[in-house]
Amino acid sequence: MDKQEKSGIPESDARPVLEGPDIARVLTRIAHEIVERAKGADDVVLLGIPTRGVFLAQRLAAKLEEITDRKIPVGSLDITMYRDDLRMHPPRALARTEIPADGIDGRLVVLVDDVLFSGRTIRAALDALNDIGRPRAVQLAVLVDRGHRELPIRADYVGKNLPTSLRETVKVQLAEEDGRDTVLLGAKPAAPGEQQ
Repeated sequence: MDKQEKSGIPESDARPVLEGPDIARVLTRIAHEIVERAKGADDVVLLGIPTRGVFLAQRLAAKLEEITDRKIPVGSLDITMYRDDLRMHPPRALARTEIPADGIDGRLVVLVDDVLFSGRTIRAALDALNDIGRPRAVQLAVLVDRGHRELPIRADYVGKNLPTSLRETVKVQLAEEDGRDTVLLGAKPAAPGEQQ
């Protein structure tokens, strides 16, 4: 998720745009789309971008296993050191990169993230992938695409297109991290000294 998305929004000021059943439904749809486009998902590897992208990748892997009756390799890809905003923000803890045992060379890698915004997180993920191996192809699955791209990046699989203004923020909550599944849309908190 892009840094701009991590700002908290008071839940009282936010409205849910997806709830638990909606999230489960869109992940099922994305899993079917992956199987269809990959012609069976034989060489698919899912890599989640920490934090919530990892949980979404694990859920997608489970749904793909239900559809294909085969175990789908799933891992995580930390992009912290590849971000172009490192010097503009306080240091952040490194997450884990876990690549499945068979690697990614010659495989179809599906990057999984929660929110697609500027595209900079995905650019960093592509740079990180480049240092790990050479996939046959790379695709992108996101739970929410909120627009406002700064780079020519688009998702192959989208749970929900959610047009937003730059004065709004999208917050994804997942049970594994937050105790519940929901996507909230709310007003972006004003920066100190900024007038509303």
